[in-house]
Amino acid sequence: MPDLLIELFSEEIPARMQAGARDALKKRVTDGLVEAGLTYGGAQAFSTPRRLVLAIEGLSARSPDLKEERKGPRVDAPEKALSGFLRSTGLTKDQLQARDDKKGQVWFAVIEKPGRPAADIVAEVLEGVIRNFPWPKSMRWGEGSLRWVRPLHSILCILSDEAGAEVVDMDVDGIRSGDVTHGHRFMAPGPIRVTGFEDYAARLKAAKVMLDQDERAEHIWHAATNEAFASGLEVMEDKGLLTEVAGLVEWPVVLMGRIKDDFLHLPPEVLQTSMKEHQKFFSVRDPKSGRIVRFITVANRETPDDGETILKGNAKVLSARLSDAAFFWENDLRVARAGMEEWREALTHVTFQSELGSQADRIARIAALASEIAPMVGADPERAEQAARVAKLDLASEMVYEFPELQGTMGRYYAEAAGLPPEVAAACEMHYKPLGPSDEVPTAPVSVAVALADKLDTLTGFWSIDEKPTGSKDPFALRRAALGVIRLVLTNRIRLSLDKLNDAQILRHQIETHGEEEKALRDDLLSLIASHGVFGAAVRTVLDRIDGDGPKWLNKITDHEPDVSDDLRAFLHDRLKVHLREQGIRQDVIDACLAMPNNCDLTLLVARAEALNTVLKTEDGENLVQGFKRANNILTQAEEKDGVEYRFGADPKFAEDPAETALFAALDTAKAAIDPALKAEDFTAAMAAMAALRAPIDAFFEAVQVNADNDIVRRNRLNLLHMIRETCLSVADLNRIEG
Repeated sequence: MPDLLIELFSEEIPARMQAGARDALKKRVTDGLVEAGLTYGGAQAFSTPRRLVLAIEGLSARSPDLKEERKGPRVDAPEKALSGFLRSTGLTKDQLQARDDKKGQVWFAVIEKPGRPAADIVAEVLEGVIRNFPWPKSMRWGEGSLRWVRPLHSILCILSDEAGAEVVDMDVDGIRSGDVTHGHRFMAPGPIRVTGFEDYAARLKAAKVMLDQDERAEHIWHAATNEAFASGLEVMEDKGLLTEVAGLVEWPVVLMGRIKDDFLHLPPEVLQTSMKEHQKFFSVRDPKSGRIVRFITVANRETPDDGETILKGNAKVLSARLSDAAFFWENDLRVARAGMEEWREALTHVTFQSELGSQADRIARIAALASEIAPMVGADPERAEQAARVAKLDLASEMVYEFPELQGTMGRYYAEAAGLPPEVAAACEMHYKPLGPSDEVPTAPVSVAVALADKLDTLTGFWSIDEKPTGSKDPFALRRAALGVIRLVLTNRIRLSLDKLNDAQILRHQIETHGEEEKALRDDLLSLIASHGVFGAAVRTVLDRIDGDGPKWLNKITDHEPDVSDDLRAFLHDRLKVHLREQGIRQDVIDACLAMPNNCDLTLLVARAEALNTVLKTEDGENLVQGFKRANNILTQAEEKDGVEYRFGADPKFAEDPAETALFAALDTAKAAIDPALKAEDFTAAMAAMAALRAPIDAFFEAVQVNADNDIVRRNRLNLLHMIRETCLSVADLNRIEG
């Protein structure tokens, strides 16, 4: 069985596109070969800046011969039906066979498709892949119609086995396939003829091309860390940068340079970001001082002076970049030390979203909400409001304008320069977090209050203008914001009603005020709603202080319907389901707990779900669900048939069997344990007490017939089933548990 080697040799492929291109080449070629009837043992894809490579082992030499029998119309069918059948098979009438069938003689077509050589199939598949390759961006050049990410120079395509190598003949827009590749652009640019993958990889390495992208990355990291270690320093890990740099070079040469002393006073995040974004340099840190003092660059060639000229050129460009950064830093420090008023004013002219006002409007909303949340998370309301009012001011700074990814980080530095309290400075950096499922979660109370307020304001704002995620589209990252709220609440075990906060903040988005008096009135009202969640009482409290009719927006409060808030709660619950499923909690368990009261208290909800999930993993818990469902089904059917509810009057004196008496006693014992456990929010104890009912319920159903002939006994047993249902449903909605 031959091996197949494909190389598509071009001008430089952007590093960010290489991983996707490798996957696409491998999948599209192998899928095409398999669809055409070929099999293979294994496939590997590689890339360098100038080539995409696919190596397939154990490819079958030809596709198998196929024979297909197809039943057609009756022999005496109209000529039109026969003509259609002949067209579909590609045969003539004399090639058909007449065979006996249940309804008489029927035409049969025997279609034989001989196998094809692998070379013919490879040529056909590869040409289709090249012409329809899914580059994010592509270009045409010359007079041809072919599109590729950069001009395509050559196609290497060979099948090799013990007998030798065969070129798969094909032509794509004048580019004819062959068995020739080229080495490193500068150090070994000549043509190289190859006979198979092992020969190809070895000859490329001799020609200063390291084919395997993983090998290049490992070589870069090993050389960089050794270089730094020799100087008593350490390289700051950056996997994304390592992957990118490995895609920029074919023969990596690691060089370490020095940062001028003039720039060592810059924050390390500024140095690291500037070097990464502009120069693709790794940062090298002094572990004793924590300062970044050197840089690692990766050249694409060896030089007679061991990279000295390259380092000088890089250091010169880096100095120019860092001079800009130092200028931004000094200017920003001047504004920060003056109280940041210049930035506060600038943000009044920066639109957050056309329907949600400016960044300054948003900051005011977040500050008001952070002040309300603060007591719920153990923070000082004034400190939380102060932090919220400065947390986003760095958005107007020159440094963040140049490097948006430093927002928050620079806010901390500027808050410290302004002499603000440490917890305020920390909140400036931490309030954006968590940014993803594995990102750090703030735990300091002031940071938690501002982070929650920031994310809730985002969610309620876009819900209030009906801009919600649809399908896979989420341009405002609202799913990420919802997950951030969930992780903040659960990590810090915060007890709060999201419904009240969401509803008040939605109204804060919808109400426009004119003048300080109206604004104060609105804030008082919304604070009452956020604290108590009672619209009518809040409105009456505020109306008592108003002379005359009051502002027009009071009608919005009076006529308010919480549909938007309910929809947002459902969205948060959906994100919570995804989060909990990743934690190993079953979907039906989550649904059973969502059906219980206080489901807008996420900490309470998750505690209930975890306890139920644990119980259902036990044999008692699993069997209890079956007993509950049996009791519920019998009771429901009887109530529908009799047209009454069996809710009262279950009495042990009518019990006729010891198992029946034992169940009465077990239910009393369970209820005595469950009620105080639920009141204390000890769901583990409540679930354990419920699971203890498994044995007496099983014994009851084994010993007695619920629908007894004696009507009094039957009613008593149905009322007893109601006690089972009521006791179990007080802990979780077991109707939603599957199985």
